[in-house]
Amino acid sequence: MDAEPAAARVRSLALWRGPVEPVPLKGGITNTNFLVEDAGRRYAVRVGHDIPVHGILRFAELAASRAAHAAGVSPAVIHAEPGVMVLDFIDGRTFAADDVRAELPRVVDLVRRAHRRIPKHLRGPMPMFWVFHVIRDYAATLREGGSPYSPALPSFLATAERLEAAVGAIEIAFGHNDLLPANFLDDGRRLWLVDWDYSGFNTPLFDLGGLASNAGFAEDEEVRLLELYYQRPVDHGLRRRFQAMLTASLMRETMWSMVAEIHSTLDFDYHAYTQENLWRYDAAFVRFTEMGR
Repeated sequence: MDAEPAAARVRSLALWRGPVEPVPLKGGITNTNFLVEDAGRRYAVRVGHDIPVHGILRFAELAASRAAHAAGVSPAVIHAEPGVMVLDFIDGRTFAADDVRAELPRVVDLVRRAHRRIPKHLRGPMPMFWVFHVIRDYAATLREGGSPYSPALPSFLATAERLEAAVGAIEIAFGHNDLLPANFLDDGRRLWLVDWDYSGFNTPLFDLGGLASNAGFAEDEEVRLLELYYQRPVDHGLRRRFQAMLTASLMRETMWSMVAEIHSTLDFDYHAYTQENLWRYDAAFVRFTEMGR
């Protein structure tokens, strides 16, 4: 939704005690986000509808957000109705990549708690986020949309099969599936994890791979990440499975941007984002192939 219609929708919500003026929040390329102050209290308001081409289902986002709050990892949902979710505003520092690396034990502890505790509080149906299904679905969407990237799809799909075989059998957890540094907030006392658009059951390796790639981890930082999460020394087999999932996460992010180039109406340079992620994906795939030698 464009910013002004979205702001008008926020103003019209019945929960406010008086007139409000939504202030746009930066970030978010699948929602239009606002800060609202009402009766001395501040709220974060997310406006957005289902996005089928990206597998975003707002009923699942809402259920995950409520369960994440009950699990103690995310702010409370104050109000929800179709297309709008109102949450407690967290007055804190938004992480950048350097913060994730500097605070890695705290970050990993929060991710582990999310993976294990959220399923105990979930209600209703919840999707499985399997990156290789997402990749195959994106390929079909790109073909149907006449994407200029269509000639590259056979190579992507062949590589995805290779990566999926390398991942092998998986442990199931509840994944956030979009661990950008900016989705971690520090209020000075604790960390919070926000934005559950893509959440669903998954292997922990997807979140770990996404976290490492999004925060630009070096090889030694990746090893530390795995050791902190699994609380044991890391062998070559686990590192290669992790690298396969990290590579797949970057392929998925690249194809996400390709799809957005032909479907999104938000004011964002998706073409540049596609090129950036293609470069990162290529580098990750080189590392994966080298680990198999």
